Amino acid sequence: MCGIVGYIGSKDAKEILLDGLKELEYRGYDSAGISLLCDGKFSYFKAVGKLENLVQKMQKCSSNGSVVGIGHTRWATHGKPTEINAHPHQASRSFVVHNGIIENYQAIKKELQSSGVVFASQTDTEVIVHLFESFVKDGLSDYEAFEKCIDTLEGAYAILLMTKSSPDTIYFAKHGSPMILGINEDNEKFFGSSDAALIGKCSQVIYLEDGDYGCVTSDSITLYNKEHTRAELAFVPLTVTKLSAQKDGFRYFMEKEIYEQSEVISDTLLGRLSDDMIVFDELDEALFDGIDEIKLCACGTSYHSALAASYLFERLSKIRVSVEIASEFRYREPLMSQNTLFIVISQSGETADTLETLKMAKKAALRSLVICNVDNSSMVRLADASILTRAGIEKGVASTKAFATQMMVLWMLSIYVAKIRQSLTSKQISDEINTMREVSRVTLVKEGMHERITRLSKRYLHGHGFFFIGRDIFYPLALEGALKLKEISYLHAEGYPSGEMKHGPIALADPELFTIALMPQHMLYEKTKSNIEELSARDSTICVISSIEFDKADDFIALESHGHYMLEFFEMMIALQLLSMQIAIRLDNDVDMPRNLAKSVTVE
Repeated sequence: MCGIVGYIGSKDAKEILLDGLKELEYRGYDSAGISLLCDGKFSYFKAVGKLENLVQKMQKCSSNGSVVGIGHTRWATHGKPTEINAHPHQASRSFVVHNGIIENYQAIKKELQSSGVVFASQTDTEVIVHLFESFVKDGLSDYEAFEKCIDTLEGAYAILLMTKSSPDTIYFAKHGSPMILGINEDNEKFFGSSDAALIGKCSQVIYLEDGDYGCVTSDSITLYNKEHTRAELAFVPLTVTKLSAQKDGFRYFMEKEIYEQSEVISDTLLGRLSDDMIVFDELDEALFDGIDEIKLCACGTSYHSALAASYLFERLSKIRVSVEIASEFRYREPLMSQNTLFIVISQSGETADTLETLKMAKKAALRSLVICNVDNSSMVRLADASILTRAGIEKGVASTKAFATQMMVLWMLSIYVAKIRQSLTSKQISDEINTMREVSRVTLVKEGMHERITRLSKRYLHGHGFFFIGRDIFYPLALEGALKLKEISYLHAEGYPSGEMKHGPIALADPELFTIALMPQHMLYEKTKSNIEELSARDSTICVISSIEFDKADDFIALESHGHYMLEFFEMMIALQLLSMQIAIRLDNDVDMPRNLAKSVTVE
């Protein structure tokens, strides 16, 4: 959600900043802007819509020589997506970009207006730059003014600020929203709100912690922590390659990532499977000493993987499990006991609500584990232990391979815990592990399935909505299928447990209601069949995904015949992703960057 870039150096700053913003497009945005400070003079450019609109506006801009620059892609929170509300925001002699939400901006704005400050935008961000200049006007140095400014702010923020009186300087601050500072051998300095913006530009980076702030010039880096104490510059290598962030001939990143799932699942399993046990070198078994309950907490797609995992932990590990939506959990007064292992799941490791629940768990002295795709992310640094999913860069906003790898890690973890608790025999564990070895093959996209789904997708472009239904662990998969369709097609879809149809939802059944039915051969097939027959009798249009053909289905997506329900789970996952993508393509939607959505949700 939103993206920030910054640069100090002697190369073409315009192109460096635009390239950085391009790499952050996947996070979601509705406007973009760049400000450059060269030879004591500011130039700035803003555009609504795609980044290409900003590129066109900057065609005649030259930025060679010693230049300081900041850029931003905005996802609207305060104020509509307009050029005026786009970042960077300015005062008389300064510019600022900001991710997050300033919770006390109205009080600050009211006080500044009373002293004669005129605001141009509707945003919370604009108060930052005016507040900074008000402190300079009171006689503080630029550095002192910036420090006092961030001390005044409440909420979440990642901030970059430039001002004319410090023409070779970028001031920065981080609290609650991600920010990375990078350097290279040419003594250039870079900022980015994720690794993606820095890949190929930096050799070393600092993942800033909450409360970190300071300033960067062409010759120096000054860093302070939340205690206002000078902090050590703890750079780490940035080793990610840029190759994985390209489309490689596919039409969309989402399509590429669906096809990549077989490969990344192999990466997820690498070194973690032996013949009779799961090997997590990153975990100490002592983490589970005295634990008799697991609490899983996540948002969105990660919540669906958590919900699916609850079935596996209870069935295989024989341990009590509760699943929480992070945005709800953080505002409750939850009862948290010391015998609970708190597991958070997040693709980015920066999801604001989930991160806050992890902080709650830490405050309550619970042991914690994060399942995440991004090393050095905020959650990874905060939790007691972490398991990386190894999904690689995922640029499509609608998550695919992140979900697949989360499910693999959670399945493995349920077996890992089962061995500790001795709830499965050695043969049962070996059987589960042998099944896991087949998932990479099962998730290979079959040309016949993709072609079949492409053809039948043209029948599902109208109607008044979709039901995705399934039982047991296939109910969370139905929720995930419905979410995928909603995200990129903008059609109404709901996921339901199959057995809940008769408890109200079946009132909607008619030929214009499309039912996507998950019918695994090895998990409550006959029960699910009965529920679908009830919908068929009410004339609902039914698409069945199964290895067993169903005579009452209007459409049928055939699976291989598998010997284990989890292999059916992963092949159905592929089918649901392809179906959502093909419907969205037929509706001429932007599959990779759906409207109103962001990849990394770093504000509430």
